Amino acid sequence: MAEQTGKTIVSTEQVPAGEHGKFPPFDSSTFPSQLFWLTVTFVALYLLMSRIALPRFASILEKRRRHIDDDLAEAQRLKGESDAAMVAHERTLAEARAHAQALADEQRAKAAADAETRRKDVDAKLGVQIAEAERGIAAARSAAMTNVHSIANEAARAIVERLTGIVPADRDVAEAVRDALKR
Repeated sequence: MAEQTGKTIVSTEQVPAGEHGKFPPFDSSTFPSQLFWLTVTFVALYLLMSRIALPRFASILEKRRRHIDDDLAEAQRLKGESDAAMVAHERTLAEARAHAQALADEQRAKAAADAETRRKDVDAKLGVQIAEAERGIAAARSAAMTNVHSIANEAARAIVERLTGIVPADRDVAEAVRDALKR
């Protein structure tokens, strides 16, 4: 028994000398009851885990697996759609490039035809101007030659008159100049 004196409790029970209290799990006299309760606890935990906890874990894992499979299937479907859209986009882009190339070729052909038409017009105008210029040159040459004849006649008359002191006849001077210019 224990008596209480002041603030301390004093035990009156005595432990036999030399014996210490054994830790119950290591006391061999309690092994059968420990094994019984271990078996009961193990069976209870096994039943609790196999009937309640593990099916819940399995259902959670199954839901996750299905969710992942659904997400992968959705991703594959979206990838297929994006691939199809990309192919359609590439096809449309190729058609647009071909159309633009055709338009550019058509515009180049029109520009070349216009340039050829303008060139022909300019050539025709230049031909007319060249013909007019040649007529003008011919007229100027004819006028110059007429002037040359008259200048040559006057020069020849002046030279003969100065050298000989005789004034030659106009007709003789004109024939001599004409013969000299023919050579």
